[in-house]
Amino acid sequence: MSYKSILAIVGVDQDARDLQVAVELCRELDAHLSVVVAQLAPPPPMGDAGIIATVWLEQSRAEQDRLEADVVRLNMLLSQTGISFSAEGMFGPMANAGDDLGERARYSDLTIIGAALKFDPDLKSRAVDGCLFNSARPILLMPETGTASLRPKTVMIAWDSSLEAARAVGAALDLIIQAETVHVVLVDPKAATRENGEEPGADIARYLARYSDAVSIDRIPSMGRPVAEVLQQHAADISAGVVVMGAYGHSRIRERIFGGATRSMIEGVAVPVFMVH
Repeated sequence: MSYKSILAIVGVDQDARDLQVAVELCRELDAHLSVVVAQLAPPPPMGDAGIIATVWLEQSRAEQDRLEADVVRLNMLLSQTGISFSAEGMFGPMANAGDDLGERARYSDLTIIGAALKFDPDLKSRAVDGCLFNSARPILLMPETGTASLRPKTVMIAWDSSLEAARAVGAALDLIIQAETVHVVLVDPKAATRENGEEPGADIARYLARYSDAVSIDRIPSMGRPVAEVLQQHAADISAGVVVMGAYGHSRIRERIFGGATRSMIEGVAVPVFMVH
């Protein structure tokens, strides 16, 4: 699919770099940029009910005022970029944030999660999980440094033959078709019929060869290292412009308790990561 509507989720008073990256990506594709400035409502404190209500309402009102002022500021900044855009605020309880952001993401082709959201871990967690699980759309996780493009020269696909990886490849075909090189990367692949086939990576490479003549298969031993570390290092070694991968092949709860490639890639983005559940 072509990316003609891109959503960027930002926090209040967030660093301008993430917004500039989103603007440049939209300019590159002549796409519309929708910006949601999200602010989680402060949780009600414990204590005397009357005092609590007054203090909490005053705090909530102050947070909403900050949010509204930031939306005005961003509209003024975006009006000078020359791209098609819209910007709105979202204020609400933490429990509903993921669903609300996921619902907004359904009406865009791609959602950008900027690096600066790491300074608000609760918002970032709900933005990532909400958009992955409630939008049926891909997300693009941005690193703190470097450039980003939706026309990358080198695309790296983290392949494990899962449904999630297949969905990611399907959603990223526009990136893959125009790339100069496409690396299908398998970490510790097992040659088994119900896993990666007798020749791991051959099936997906054969499929992608109908779209691109620059597909290669990289089978990499982990040597005991975490999968995410292996993927990040290989992405750096081949100068990947974007990493395409499926998200949460295991449950979110299991990944949070025991760790996993998805959670590690989300927490340590080194190059742009195009992710789909």
